[in-house]
Amino acid sequence: MLAGPEEIFRAVARLQQGGVVAFPTETVYGLGADALSETAVRRVFQLKGRPPENPLIVHVSSVEMARSVVLQWPDSASMAAAAFWPGPLTLVLPKASNIPDLVTAGGATVGVRCPDHPTTLALLEALGRPLVGPSANPSGRVSPTRAEHVSAAFSDEDVLVLDGGPCRAGIESTVLSLAGEARVLRPGVIGAEELSRVLGCRVGTGAGLGSGPVQSPGLLGAHYAPIAPIRLAAGPQVPDIMRGATGRVVLISAWALEPPPPHILLRLSPDAEGYAAGLYAALREADSLEPGLILVERPRIEGADEKSRAVWEAVMDRLNRAATGTP
Repeated sequence: MLAGPEEIFRAVARLQQGGVVAFPTETVYGLGADALSETAVRRVFQLKGRPPENPLIVHVSSVEMARSVVLQWPDSASMAAAAFWPGPLTLVLPKASNIPDLVTAGGATVGVRCPDHPTTLALLEALGRPLVGPSANPSGRVSPTRAEHVSAAFSDEDVLVLDGGPCRAGIESTVLSLAGEARVLRPGVIGAEELSRVLGCRVGTGAGLGSGPVQSPGLLGAHYAPIAPIRLAAGPQVPDIMRGATGRVVLISAWALEPPPPHILLRLSPDAEGYAAGLYAALREADSLEPGLILVERPRIEGADEKSRAVWEAVMDRLNRAATGTP
């Protein structure tokens, strides 16, 4: 049942008591707690098994709330928020003193975003405080895009889940650092070219991991990974890999033909936005079939327009990280 006013009321009460609430966004479901309470934030880290060096994004309902958690709000932040908020864009800015160091992994900057989902905007408004909201799944595993994905990972006692239906975008937000040179730290459905036009300056890409604190989630090691081994392959490689496999292979593809038994095909949409929206659910379904291998055909992105290229770049970032560590 989709969450309504009564469920939001219960969620506010849980959050005010230092508890944890899973909330829907247009990207993935978030594991929410009061961003200004170190005790509540620590509970999120504990539930996820998240390493403390991996920072959290702070979710807000307005520019005014965002400005309350940062030291500086430059013109570039106003332009980006006007163009893309509510929406799948996180802005990294110098943090205010009211944000616990635990939120930012000890760093001097904080990521903030205003999610595009009426349930969560209503929750933030009713609470009147910002929420941390990493993906509502055990650390490193596939992000949840449906309420039942969250319920499968956490008990009702630990996490109150607000059902907002399937997530539209299906992959995590673009993270844009405005603390210095404008740079995309994590790709998402909003690309650097589109951001460059809005800001009127070149927006760089890539987040080199130096010796200091990490500025954005999603950059450390393997992420978004199913339990079963996962491999990426170009289309021409797929038949040979499947013929040589021992045990069942679950193939995730938008283009492949139906494989012979015992192998299974999970078909995704061939357009970038549809593929992104269905990717995590497909990885979860593949895992549930307990295969010997999850084989993902690399997306065919030749001839894609600018908007689609940005989405495909984000999809490939998630797939490459999901496959990190698989032989």
